[in-house]
Amino acid sequence: MTQATPASTPKPRRPRPQVMRLTDAAAQRITELTQRADSEIVGLRVGVKNGGCAGQSYTVEYAHEIRPTDEVVEDKGVKILVDPKAVLFLLGTEMDYKADKMQAQFVFNNPNQVSACGCGESVELRPAKVEG
Repeated sequence: MTQATPASTPKPRRPRPQVMRLTDAAAQRITELTQRADSEIVGLRVGVKNGGCAGQSYTVEYAHEIRPTDEVVEDKGVKILVDPKAVLFLLGTEMDYKADKMQAQFVFNNPNQVSACGCGESVELRPAKVEG
């Protein structure tokens, strides 16, 4: 007599955390930029590149297509496409938009930021600790 073994059921996957979230000001500015663009864009691509006095800097550019490896974040009616190499550095980040008399720019409130240079152009980031 053979004993039946229960069929192994896959463990339910826990939901993936949203990489980034947007403030209302950032979402409004992204909407304005996408409407004013010269060509059709699907959102903004956000990433991190090496360079600057603190070691890294944020990148923001128009995205004309969604790449298969992009992490797509939809928040407040707009799309942010996160470069897959930047996901661990941006996990938990809030993207804001600030404008004053002297400048207007996207601001990243990032819990993974260790330090920033004095000029404000570059940052030092550590990868987020992901609990498994």
